[in-house]
Amino acid sequence: MEVMRLFSSNKTSACQLIFYKYGDPTKVVEKETLILPAKPQPHEVIVEMLASPVNPGDINTIQGVYGVKPSLPSTPGNEGVGKVSQVGSAVMNLKVGDWVLPKNNGWGTWRSHVVSSSDDLIRIANDIPVASAATMAANPCTAYRLLHDFVNVKPGDSIIQNGANSSVGQAVIQVARYFGLKTINIVRDRPDIKSLKDQLYELGADHVVTEEELKSFDVEKNGLKLPLLGFDCVAGKSGANMLRKMDHNPTLITYGGMSKQPLVVPVSALIFQNANFHGFWMSRWNRANDDSKERRDTMECLVDMVRKGSLVPPVHEIVHIDMYKDAIKKTMSSGNTTCPKQILVFNNSIK
Repeated sequence: MEVMRLFSSNKTSACQLIFYKYGDPTKVVEKETLILPAKPQPHEVIVEMLASPVNPGDINTIQGVYGVKPSLPSTPGNEGVGKVSQVGSAVMNLKVGDWVLPKNNGWGTWRSHVVSSSDDLIRIANDIPVASAATMAANPCTAYRLLHDFVNVKPGDSIIQNGANSSVGQAVIQVARYFGLKTINIVRDRPDIKSLKDQLYELGADHVVTEEELKSFDVEKNGLKLPLLGFDCVAGKSGANMLRKMDHNPTLITYGGMSKQPLVVPVSALIFQNANFHGFWMSRWNRANDDSKERRDTMECLVDMVRKGSLVPPVHEIVHIDMYKDAIKKTMSSGNTTCPKQILVFNNSIK
């Protein structure tokens, strides 16, 4: 998505965050005021952004170390929900008032308004909380696909995951519970470990253990089947530790590398346990499923879960765009804390 173009007539102002070079997000991201067009082109819509989360992937994009490097200058933000305020004369798939999400990353959600092709957007129900809609596309969708694309798990089966307190991890707990699956959830030890465990149990976790506690955790004695499916967002030795608690012919999906260490795969896991390893990146899946039935079904299921109270947004903090530097700083420091998800808003009516 290109940086919002300037117009000289019918001066309706808009604001956006932008960076002209890669680097420290607290230093290279700037706020600019721009002018909106009087009306969109025939196949375009004007979207008023309601809320846009600050995700670790956004930070990595600004740093220039993410899987995709946008051309510069660029507006950050891969996720968020907006409301269609104007539609072009040839637009048939959207109407004024619809809530929309960007179909793919790199769209640039950290701005108050976006002029966009209607084909770059996917509609989402507008009867769910703004925070749920704004955080739907990345983490809950990742959790859903992780649970559906690799192993044919059935109600009563177990899955194991590390980084269980991450946004994806929390979504995995809730989606797994919805489909009758049991979860073994691994977190790092910390001073507030009891509070963190209570939070995950409230979401529906069956067992929450620290990395140290995992060593003595007996899956079957705790009434669970040995997992055939595991999710790894840490890499390093953590995945190998999970494999020791999994059944024969297990599948381990790596979707992150928070340890910044290579994935350690024991030879015994490959030879004797017959372990399978895959990587997963939601952005790649989205590009391959631009308008697929699987993508629509994923969104419909997750929205239905929100309506039923089975899927809640991550613990979050609403931050006005003027305070964007604070939101960036908190997100960058969240690796060692349980900092709430930072969600940027562009007017004070969103709470």
